[in-house]
Amino acid sequence: MSMDIYPTRKTTEPTLIFRQDPVVYGGPEDGPIDERTLKGFAERGFLTVEQLIEPVEVERYRAELHRLVTDEGLKDDERVITERHSREVRSIFEVHRISEVFAELAADPRIVGRARQILDSDVYIHQSRVNYKPGFQGKDFYWHSDFETWHAEDGMPRMRAVSISIALTENFVHNGGLMIMPGSHRTFVCCLGETPSDHYKESLKGQEIGTPDPDSLRLLAEKHGIELFTGPAGSATMFDCNCMHGSNGNITPFPRSNVFFVYNSVDNACVEPFAAQSRRPSFIAARDFTPVG
Repeated sequence: MSMDIYPTRKTTEPTLIFRQDPVVYGGPEDGPIDERTLKGFAERGFLTVEQLIEPVEVERYRAELHRLVTDEGLKDDERVITERHSREVRSIFEVHRISEVFAELAADPRIVGRARQILDSDVYIHQSRVNYKPGFQGKDFYWHSDFETWHAEDGMPRMRAVSISIALTENFVHNGGLMIMPGSHRTFVCCLGETPSDHYKESLKGQEIGTPDPDSLRLLAEKHGIELFTGPAGSATMFDCNCMHGSNGNITPFPRSNVFFVYNSVDNACVEPFAAQSRRPSFIAARDFTPVG
């Protein structure tokens, strides 16, 4: 077991720990991101791309999402997560394994090049999924740091991973878009509660263990504020693994769907979980560390 510098789910009181890892490992000469944008990523924990993929590409990926969501052969696949109180699809995990179309996108140089530059190494896909938040029925994703879960339940040692969320539908202010507390990536929130066995079966429908306490969230929100991301289909947000983020439910008629890839440095490969009895399944947390792209 590697030394645990980010202990979580082990105490009776929530604790805030200052980040002990860099945010940006590479420089402007290492990839497509310019110096100003890299600096902004280091300070705020994220960057946005107004149009990462072209409209014709958006239509292709949207059609593929519709095919997956309506595929009767996938209905009982454990990688397809439904809402807690309905059969409505919430997420489809390991989508780059299920779909050749999304596999192409996961290896696209426009995305992988940015991830390699920020992390200054080859990267592998730790997790992929599509989040399908339909009109009227899409549920919320509560505030959380992805790294807290990946560290506790997947054994990710350090903060050297980035995520990208690519919009397949327009993100309005009212249809459950992504919210991030800019600058929150520099603070690790130790969460309360021991990890139950097979926790993922419940947490993927609605996470409770591994979510920050209200006082910690209040402190972070008062210090950093909250930014809500809007933009057209084809836009993207790339963010650090420790950003505090979440999204509201969607009670509008307008769906909000996105494809989500997590790139981890090959030098930060997962070990045994730091706060769970066993590893989560590989469709949630990959154990194949082969570089992508």
